[in-house]
Amino acid sequence: MQRQALAWRREGRSVGFVPTMGYLHEGHLSLIRRARREVGPGGLVVVSIYVNPTQFGPTEDLDRYPRDVRRDLRLCREEGVDVVFLPSDASMYPGRDRGDYSTWVVEEQLTRSMEGSSRPTHFRGVTTVVAKLFHLVLPDVAVFGAKDYQQAAVIRRMVRDLNFPIRIVVAPTVREPDGLALSSRNAYLSPAERGQATVLWRAIQEARRRVRAAGANGVAAGTLRRMVERLVAGCPDARLDYVEFFEPESLRPLKRVARGAHMALAVWVGRTRLIDNGRLR
Repeated sequence: MQRQALAWRREGRSVGFVPTMGYLHEGHLSLIRRARREVGPGGLVVVSIYVNPTQFGPTEDLDRYPRDVRRDLRLCREEGVDVVFLPSDASMYPGRDRGDYSTWVVEEQLTRSMEGSSRPTHFRGVTTVVAKLFHLVLPDVAVFGAKDYQQAAVIRRMVRDLNFPIRIVVAPTVREPDGLALSSRNAYLSPAERGQATVLWRAIQEARRRVRAAGANGVAAGTLRRMVERLVAGCPDARLDYVEFFEPESLRPLKRVARGAHMALAVWVGRTRLIDNGRLR
């Protein structure tokens, strides 16, 4: 992959990159289309498919994470992807199976809250694998989805702080008609759980309504948090992991929430953990 990327660079070809863990859905395909627009005529689009073990905790769903490489390849072909990169664990983490891998990329500020506090080793795995993929694919532009808002912020910070010559584009979340954000993990949901999973989007909509109604003074974060807790408690198979209201650039938590703030939440629906976020406008 790296030799091919270096050849493209010598030819002056522009490369757009979409890193994924596979089991592609319309959300991923929208990122691929955005990458194609970003590189323009003559540009190339690379999609990686790699279920990265280091971003999963010991009790998380690495082994049962949905996989369908044959379908993924067909979808990439239909979208006109130029190269699909499917690295192995051995090539991405040489020696790790023998305890002989010891280099990590760690962001220390934006990863303290939300996903970072709920999943303590998650972002170390994310930043490390993305840095490695960037070195292998050598893209000019990389496209991420807004559904993973904190992840996109962390990647942007890593690129800035470590001087990666890559432009990061964050594309909008793609949703089902009832508002549920598309996610590979939605495949885990039973029909009853699928109906309850809309609570994340309903919480975002209600928070937006209350913030708009409050005007310039805003709403106490605690008031909004209790509202979300009540909504989630009304779903028999759901429980709230976290909800946070924060400044969108620094991710700094807010005590009072006004228009322009951002919110993010994680909810367990049955055995499936779902995340979502939205600007409160």
